[in-house]
Amino acid sequence: MRKFDTKIQYLNYKVLREVARFAWNDTLLENIINIPQIVVPGDTPTMRCCIYKERAILGERIKLAMGGDRENPNVIEVIEIACDECPMSGYEVTDACRGCLAHRCDDVCPKNAITYDQNYVAHIDKTKCVNCGACARACPYSAITNRRRPCESACKVKAISMSEKGPAEIHNDKCVECGACVYHCPFGAVLDKAYILDVIDMIKKSENNSKYKVYAMVAPAIASQFTFARTRQVIEGIKRLGFYDVTEAALGADMVAYEESKELAEKGFLISSCCPAFVEYIHKNFSDLEQYVSHNLSPMATLGKYIKEKDPTAKVVFIGPCTAKKEEAQKETVKPYIDAVITFEELQALFDSKDIEITELPDADLEGASYYGRIFARSGGLAEAVAQGLKEHGRADFELKPLSCGGIEECRSALLKKRSGKLDANFIEGMACVGGCINGAGCLTHGGERSRSEVDKYGQKAGEKTIAEAVLEAEAIF
Repeated sequence: MRKFDTKIQYLNYKVLREVARFAWNDTLLENIINIPQIVVPGDTPTMRCCIYKERAILGERIKLAMGGDRENPNVIEVIEIACDECPMSGYEVTDACRGCLAHRCDDVCPKNAITYDQNYVAHIDKTKCVNCGACARACPYSAITNRRRPCESACKVKAISMSEKGPAEIHNDKCVECGACVYHCPFGAVLDKAYILDVIDMIKKSENNSKYKVYAMVAPAIASQFTFARTRQVIEGIKRLGFYDVTEAALGADMVAYEESKELAEKGFLISSCCPAFVEYIHKNFSDLEQYVSHNLSPMATLGKYIKEKDPTAKVVFIGPCTAKKEEAQKETVKPYIDAVITFEELQALFDSKDIEITELPDADLEGASYYGRIFARSGGLAEAVAQGLKEHGRADFELKPLSCGGIEECRSALLKKRSGKLDANFIEGMACVGGCINGAGCLTHGGERSRSEVDKYGQKAGEKTIAEAVLEAEAIF
């Protein structure tokens, strides 16, 4: 039974599981020192030079499992001691260099960074090189290559680079906290902070204090996760963790689709506001286009607001595939409605910290959202929901021309076309993760088309319910 894509995810999960296990019993502080030995016993093979370095790195993972550096506003952090196995980034001359006489690489270098040895083999002076790539393009043997670290290649907003000391460095002024670097780092040296201790604390206090209730809000991408169990078994497992109730973020998606379609018809052009990483990308790189971003809060924040208006005693925890949601929950516009965010990886750790085997549980009820709200989890789902919303608002006269963008590169292309007046669309659906939320950094598995199919099947279980009907039924749920 495979629960994770990579061994790195499994290692992080084990740390989270042990931190949570001791937290439930109020014995975390006295057992912190024992967690590295539990996760990596002395006879366990290690990828590091020695078991001691592995455990030192585990100590840093434990800190992030406990919330990380609270002074750093970014939810993504680099474990410097773990970030020392990647090659130095930049252009390098390979063994394919023939020591030719033409030396076109030298001719095109704007910084005179290329020199030759006695065999006329080229060498690049890293202190002068500006990584422009002119030499690589000029070399007739393709002997010059650009070695980029996996985290740098994964980051499409160029927010991560090599620091002067060697480890990766995140530039908060560029980062949108999508978590691509987290998932693609082969050594697990880049991680998102976990807030499971906050969630455990809320649940324990709610059990001993009737003044408030803790609601779990699950993202529709859950249908593509926990493939070894049924979705309704997962919902039952969440309830057994101690949550008062579990609701679908897809219901918030219905609310947003209903309002966003109306807003689009009124304004004539709109950019979606559902993906926090996409909205942050616009804020940091296309501020001139912020005027077109929908005024609606994300589905998470919209439903959180609704729950708290109906139940002032509510605490709301969002569970999903997204690291950027952790950052969104800290924004002043969202903070009053969402009390904590955890990922699917962290949810699995919580299950196992209490020895909850979800495959052995009965199915729990989870009703409310429409098909359109549930397919928000994959690219194109929001556009379909907006089309349905226009139909339900009686705006068949409005010609919807949507452009669904999965991944930052597609988002950038659409925004550049809008800026230059060349965009043949009146609605941009932007998602920072390729394929949508089903490929978020906090997913257990990234199944591509299989994940997309699972989300569509989950949506179809809602039957023929309209968006308006789903929104109205929310009154009966809360």
